[in-house]
Amino acid sequence: MLSLESAKELITLGRRAIADTLEGGDIQPEPLLKGKYGARRGVFTTLLTHPEEELRGCVGFPLPHLPLWEAVVRSAVSAAFRDPRFPPLKAEELGRVVMELSVLSEPEELRENPLPSIRVGVHGILLEIGDRRSLLLPQVATRYGWDAGEFLDQLCLKAGLCRGSWREKDVKIYRFRAEVFKEVEPWGEVEKVELPE
Repeated sequence: MLSLESAKELITLGRRAIADTLEGGDIQPEPLLKGKYGARRGVFTTLLTHPEEELRGCVGFPLPHLPLWEAVVRSAVSAAFRDPRFPPLKAEELGRVVMELSVLSEPEELRENPLPSIRVGVHGILLEIGDRRSLLLPQVATRYGWDAGEFLDQLCLKAGLCRGSWREKDVKIYRFRAEVFKEVEPWGEVEKVELPE
């Protein structure tokens, strides 16, 4: 479990990484911070316009291959500048977006019919078929009012597949949980986003 104080430190780290990139530099976290957040975790950083809360970028690492601090820095910079759905963030936009940080559990493969094993709002889903992969965080299904079937269909569409492709036998589906933290306003207080248990 991540404390609210730790989430605030990590969101500040992500924001500093974006600001430093805008200024042409690289963030060099203090050794103490690297040690404190050295555990490997999957992470996604989402940028939302403020106050509209429209998606402005979302990139991350579903698998725990990087230390938490590094995953936050890389995902924040990628969400700001490398999400192919959006133009790179401009300096004047930084004060008009809020950052949402999702720290993921280890993905668990669902081998049987996945529908009964997916709890909307609790589980995020990772779908793989061949060289295609798509992921949606738990809060996305809740935000759009999807049921488990629509959640899986949306993953297929995101991967460039037809609705219902998740039923094919060569598809791999994984579920995971997330601890989600979000700024109330740009550079402001951080709150935990409560997801169902």
